[in-house]
Amino acid sequence: MQKVAEQWLVYRLTGSVLMLGLVGFLGQIPTFVLAPFAGVVADRHDRRKLLLVIQAFAMFQAIALSALVLSHTIQIWHIMALSFILGVVNAFDIPIRQSFTIEMVEANDGRDLGNAIAMNSSMINMAKLVGPSVAGILIVLVGEGLCFLLNAISYLAVIASLLAMNMRPRAAVVVEKHIFHDLKEGLDYSLKFGPIKYILFILAVNSLMGHPYMVLMPVFARKVLHGGPHTLGFLMGSAGTGALIGAFYLASRDSVRGLIGRIWTASLLFGIALIGFSFSTVLWLSMALLMLAGFGMMVQMAASNTILQTIVDGRMRGRVMSFYTMSLMGMTPFGSLFGGCVADRIGAPRTLLIGGVACMGAALFFWRKMPVIKEKIRPVYIEKGILSDGEAAA
Repeated sequence: MQKVAEQWLVYRLTGSVLMLGLVGFLGQIPTFVLAPFAGVVADRHDRRKLLLVIQAFAMFQAIALSALVLSHTIQIWHIMALSFILGVVNAFDIPIRQSFTIEMVEANDGRDLGNAIAMNSSMINMAKLVGPSVAGILIVLVGEGLCFLLNAISYLAVIASLLAMNMRPRAAVVVEKHIFHDLKEGLDYSLKFGPIKYILFILAVNSLMGHPYMVLMPVFARKVLHGGPHTLGFLMGSAGTGALIGAFYLASRDSVRGLIGRIWTASLLFGIALIGFSFSTVLWLSMALLMLAGFGMMVQMAASNTILQTIVDGRMRGRVMSFYTMSLMGMTPFGSLFGGCVADRIGAPRTLLIGGVACMGAALFFWRKMPVIKEKIRPVYIEKGILSDGEAAA
C-alpha cells in the first residue's frame, strides 16, 4: 500500500516521469552499496535481534511519511529523503531476513526450505495483490496519508512475531578478520562457483531492465489506459495475482530437483509478457499480460532463492544472500533511473519494450549455460541426498 501510494503521490505532486524514476533510485540505491556489508553482519550476529532493530526503524519511517502527508506539509524533497532512509533500512533487512529463513526451518533438517521460501513468497504476493487495490480505493477516498499510517501500524505485528519466536540459540561467531576480508571471501566464493554466478547474473539483468516496469505503472495507468488511481491498483493487483499463482506453484513442489530449468523459462515468459504489455492499450489485456509477467518474475526470483539457499555453504549464507539481494534489489535503482530517463524521451511503452527484449536475452544466455550449471550442482545434490548416485548418473 505504501509503495503504490508513494508512487501516486510523487506523480501527483510533480507530474514527472523522471521524478518517479529518481525517487525509485534513491529508495533502492542503498541496497546496491550496503547489502554486501549486511551479509557480513548477518554471518556474524544474531539475525533475529538485528531484524527487530531494523523493523523498528522502518516503522518510524512510515510514521514520519504519514505525519507529513496528513498535516499537508509534504514536499517532494521529504519523499526523496524518507525514501532514501527506507532504502538504507531495506539494504540490511532483506539479506538478513533471507538468510534467517533457514534458521526457521532447520528443525526439519532444512528439507522444506523450498516450500518455506515459496510460502514466504505467497504471503508477500498476497499482500501485493490486496495492497495495491486497497491503496487505489483509499487514495481516492481519503488520500495517500492513511496508506502510510496503516503501514506504520502493521510493523507492530511484525515486531511482535519476531519476539514470539522460540529460536534455537545460534553459536557465537568469533570475529577475527576485517569486514572487507569477509566481504572479499564471499565475493570470490560466489564468482568462482558457476551456478551462483549465473543465477546472480540473470537476476541482475531482470532487475535492471525488467523490474522498473513497476515504476512506470502510473504512466501506463494515466496516459496509456486513460485511468486513475483505481486503474493503477488494478494493474498492480494483476501483477500481484500472477506472482501469487507462481508462489503457490512453487510451494506445491516437493523437491528442488528440476527447479534450475524454471529460472530461464520464467525469465523468458517475463520478457515476453513485458513486450506484449508495452503494446497494449486495453485494460483487460494489460491486466492479463501483467499477470503473466508477475508469474514469471516470481517463479524466477523464488526458484533462484531456493537453489542458492540449497547449494550455498552455510558459512557463506549471509554473504551469498546479500549478493542475491544486490542482484535482485540493488540493480533496480539503476533500472528505475534508466526507465525514468528513457521514458521521458521515448515514452514508457518503448522503454518497457527494450526491457522485455533484454530479459529474453538473459534467459537465452542462461539456457546456453545449463549444461555447466547442472554439472556443478549435481555433486552438491548428491551430498545433500537430493539426488542418489543412480539418479545423478541417469
